[in-house]
Amino acid sequence: MQGSLAINLARIAIILAVLALWEALSRTGIVNPRLLPSASDTFATLGDLLQRAAVQKDLMVTATEVLTAFALAVPFGALIGFLVAENRYFADVAKPLLFFAFSIPKSIFLPMFILVFGVGFAQKVGFGFFSTIFIVIMSTTTAVESVKVEHLTVARSYGATRMQTAFRVYLPSMLPVLLEALRISMIFNLTGVILAEMYASRDGIGHQIATWGENFQMKQLLAGVVMVAAIAMTFNELVRWVETRCSHWRT
Repeated sequence: MQGSLAINLARIAIILAVLALWEALSRTGIVNPRLLPSASDTFATLGDLLQRAAVQKDLMVTATEVLTAFALAVPFGALIGFLVAENRYFADVAKPLLFFAFSIPKSIFLPMFILVFGVGFAQKVGFGFFSTIFIVIMSTTTAVESVKVEHLTVARSYGATRMQTAFRVYLPSMLPVLLEALRISMIFNLTGVILAEMYASRDGIGHQIATWGENFQMKQLLAGVVMVAAIAMTFNELVRWVETRCSHWRT
């Protein structure tokens, strides 16, 4: 307990030190305040932005796109990953291709999504889906392969049905790994949607951030970065909390 408290205090101290350094660099003029507004000014601007109806609307647009892409990519990718892991021949054929596809920077395909879907909701959701599905497939494949053969053998020897095997053996063994994969997948998903909004979009918080940058509105730009970072970290910690609650399922 004391060790955990010490670690948390050390993390808080590091965050406060970074904020203090940020504030000092701007206030003392070591870094031009026009290029790096102070932390206090940035957070004050963030508070102002969050009260604006236009920013709230853009946040809702981005949240809808991110959640839609995530809701499509996770089950679809999990199904493909499960089928790949369960079929040895299919795995030997598909896994090298999946690793090859995963290694390619997804951003180079963004112009193709714009040409196919135009500038709008489908383009951003499609690119978010594309940015996410490969990591879901690979993580699911790894999770399925982590299930111990002895547990499957025992379940089948007792006459367990496929449904019982899936929920009593596969799911408990895979869930901690899948939850960790969800955290990583959301990072890819959010990055894909924000990038699509910044590249070509009429709305969304990514579009706002790009506009602030183009107009040299550094306070708004940094406040937008802090906003997106806070959202990503909140989701990450939420899934991490669920993951710790399910840690006793590791076998």
